[in-house]
Amino acid sequence: MRSVFGTQPCVRPVAVKCRRGQTVRAHAHPASRAARFVSRPAPCVVRDGPRSARIVANAEASHGEAANGHDNIKWEATPRVLRMWRSAHAVCFDVDMTLTTKDGIDALAEFKGVGQAVADITNSAMDGVMDLEESLQARMQIINPSPDDIARYNKQVDPRERVVPGAKELIESLQARGIAVFLISGGFRELLMPIARYLGVKPSNIYANRMFFVADDETGLPTKFAGFDPTQPTSRQMGKPAAIADIRNRLPYETIVMVGDGITDLEAVEVSGGADLFVGFGGVVQRDAVAKGADWYIKSYDMLVNALERRKLAFIGSGAWACASMMMAASNLRRLSKDAGSLYAEEVTVWVHDEDWNGESLAAVIARENENPKYFPGHKLGPNVRPVTDIAEAVDGATMVAFCAPHQFIVDICRKIDASGKLRPDAIGISLIKGMRVRAEGPQLISEMIRKVLNIDVSVMMGANIAGEIASGYPTECTLGFRDRRNAEAWQKVFDSAKFEVQLNPDIEGTEMCGTLKNVVALGVGMVEGLGAGQNARAVVLRRGLYEMRAFAQAMFPSVQNETFFMSCGVADLVASSYGGRNSAVGREFARAWAEDGEKPSFDDLERDLLKGQKLQGVLTVEEIVEVMGQRGIEKDYPLFMTIHAICKGEEAPYAIFEYREVGRQAAQRMRSRLNAKGPTEGHTVVPKTVDVEGVTSGVILETVDSDAEVSRPSQLQA
Repeated sequence: MRSVFGTQPCVRPVAVKCRRGQTVRAHAHPASRAARFVSRPAPCVVRDGPRSARIVANAEASHGEAANGHDNIKWEATPRVLRMWRSAHAVCFDVDMTLTTKDGIDALAEFKGVGQAVADITNSAMDGVMDLEESLQARMQIINPSPDDIARYNKQVDPRERVVPGAKELIESLQARGIAVFLISGGFRELLMPIARYLGVKPSNIYANRMFFVADDETGLPTKFAGFDPTQPTSRQMGKPAAIADIRNRLPYETIVMVGDGITDLEAVEVSGGADLFVGFGGVVQRDAVAKGADWYIKSYDMLVNALERRKLAFIGSGAWACASMMMAASNLRRLSKDAGSLYAEEVTVWVHDEDWNGESLAAVIARENENPKYFPGHKLGPNVRPVTDIAEAVDGATMVAFCAPHQFIVDICRKIDASGKLRPDAIGISLIKGMRVRAEGPQLISEMIRKVLNIDVSVMMGANIAGEIASGYPTECTLGFRDRRNAEAWQKVFDSAKFEVQLNPDIEGTEMCGTLKNVVALGVGMVEGLGAGQNARAVVLRRGLYEMRAFAQAMFPSVQNETFFMSCGVADLVASSYGGRNSAVGREFARAWAEDGEKPSFDDLERDLLKGQKLQGVLTVEEIVEVMGQRGIEKDYPLFMTIHAICKGEEAPYAIFEYREVGRQAAQRMRSRLNAKGPTEGHTVVPKTVDVEGVTSGVILETVDSDAEVSRPSQLQA
């Protein structure tokens, strides 16, 4: 770590600019440019705009004077202070008497038998009566420790017995939210390292003094205490704001909070470049000057833990899969929210499309009965689920948004959310939607569509997830694809349980493509079953379908990994959907009606009669992917998809699936002839060109080249 202090051989006065505008005369240390106060007890008053004057240092403040009863002590956080605390990027803690119940140097002095003499000097320094550097030198001269003394002390004193109750829980809660934690101490690194390890603070986040030892003339071993490193910022007055300034120079933190019990901690907020907020801690020792000067004064860390913001979850959609996943999330959040420092709020807000159910608003029925009688009857959602019909109300204040609405409506839904202005810029999303969007410039996955409209990070969750089985408590697993691992881990905690395993996968495109394409194959497997064919024929469609799923996904996104197709989002979801999902059910009835009754039912009618309001995805998805194939000129490589598409369009009878290789070839020829007849693309072949957005292959555009030119495409395995 680079030191902010250089070496200068002279002492000269400098001006230190206080944060609130006051200039204090100070001197540069002989070994440093850092400024330090040299006056002793004179009070320093700094005005803070509309605030009343605060006492920064007061020589007349007596050690241990209770802060109770003073009207100007801020026992409660103001809205501004609360906002700053919740938006902090880093929190810096003093150690002695703030995180620990006793000053470390004082404790070492007691261990050495000189406790009272050292404690008197410590009190003078913390009350502002004695210069910090002078007091540090005086205390260490009295103690005169050796390396062996330090080792024996650290071994004898259990850090768990030294730490203030609630401190560890607070630090863990901060770190769980991605808030950096630093220790800035006027004590010695050698004494506080066991504390730091126990609290989970890494060594690079510690600012403290270092001891110097010299070798004994007889043994040659470094056994004699020779002072401390004067280049460390905490070795002198105004060292803590200097340490915070160094943090700002090294790291891009906007809001930094200082928590401490002493005058030197209060200094950290009064100097430009120092902390933005000071929280005074009086749980061990109460100092009147600190209590008066603090932006917020506390005696228990429970106050800070309880004031931390919790992640609020909103669901967009209330179909069967949305309700099943919502049940799991609501159950987990009821458990997780009970912890004092939990990341998560208990309530789950769900946006319900405003529709009628037996003459009543469906949302009103869900609110009253705690279940969705139209799409997911018989299953209680959880007492912490609150349905609303206003999408702006649903996302208001939400930091996590789960999207589970039909994919053909998601663009309009996202635009309404964006127009509402209620979605927080730091929100994260997850898509539980299976489908894709076809545009002139190429296909777009649902997660990418949400990300571009709302400008938030979006993960995806796909897998063998039949809603009724999840609600019944049968074991289930899913794949969570992500770009940001930290966000993925937050979502994992929301959904993962003993009977619902959530596996993380950085291949987000592969995860989402699996969930999108399996609906097409499931439709085909249902047709085979509806025609009365046996397991052999179903296995053929499953096997070829899995192959074409992988080939198409890798043609669209070359980064897609083969391993993804062996996860829950791949073969597991394909099998489950093909034997028990809505697409296979519709495909089965479509083929049965054609074969047995001589009827040609429409998919719209089947969707209405069989799915009771749920949406059939397979027919729309196969239309979308075949359009992409035509744009890319790759339709001949996917005979099964082309055959299923031809059946859905009424160009072929369901029996054609038994001869998909020939039927698919003919369908590809017909489509190519139609496309060539249109003129503009004649003589050209459209091939994919990947586009890297912010370091992530997030989509594709179309690039037209002469058909005679050599075209490089992703390699295709032979079926």
